[in-house]
Amino acid sequence: MTTFQIEPMGEQAVIIRFGTVIDRQTHEKVRKFSAWLDQHPVPGMIEYIPGFTTVTVFYDPVAFYVRQTSVLTLNEPSFSAYERMRMVLGEALAQLSDHLPAAGNTVEIPVLYGGEMGPDLAEVAAYHQMSEREVIRIHSEGEYHVYMIGFAPGFPYIGGLSETIATPRKTSPRLKIPKGSVGIAGKQTGIYSLETPGGWQIIGRTPISLFRPDRNPPSILKAGDRVRFVPISAEEYQSYEEGKA
Repeated sequence: MTTFQIEPMGEQAVIIRFGTVIDRQTHEKVRKFSAWLDQHPVPGMIEYIPGFTTVTVFYDPVAFYVRQTSVLTLNEPSFSAYERMRMVLGEALAQLSDHLPAAGNTVEIPVLYGGEMGPDLAEVAAYHQMSEREVIRIHSEGEYHVYMIGFAPGFPYIGGLSETIATPRKTSPRLKIPKGSVGIAGKQTGIYSLETPGGWQIIGRTPISLFRPDRNPPSILKAGDRVRFVPISAEEYQSYEEGKA
């Protein structure tokens, strides 16, 4: 049976907590419930946002309450919109094991490591007392899982980084990190989908655009996808860039 907690988040949202630890088991519960919401949108629901260990459901309490009240019998007690939303979601969560999300895709991300593209590769290597080549080998041989998209449109939070190269964030964040930068922050790795400030340790860059607002869906990665990082040369990077023209 799926364990969960439902709590109000203001007057127009509820948050469902599936755990406190970021791991694959908890994330599968998040994905399963998200799949259920896709197939059975709750009346009055505006949107839902999956996180590492939670799903937040935003809804119009008036629309939801009116819809729920219309199907009540005279003998049923009156509850607030939140109490009724809690009951509706609780019933769905009790049957969560019957709803399996579609398997995620495996996406290869080409990366040019080091140099101008990866200005922190040497720092990461020195932190772990290993060569830059070894950091690249470990990072590119990892098996990765996309836990969520956030921070910026299309920015993936990716788990599965080997602890042998896990590295703290920079003490002084950069004001600008180029789009496509591949970084490490603690036990996570990620890819900057847009040029933004940030404090991740940048070890390389991909020529692939992760966020394309003119397409549907705009993000090439989604929660549940698997990622493989593939080292490429400067010439191969240039070929990708020329292919965009």
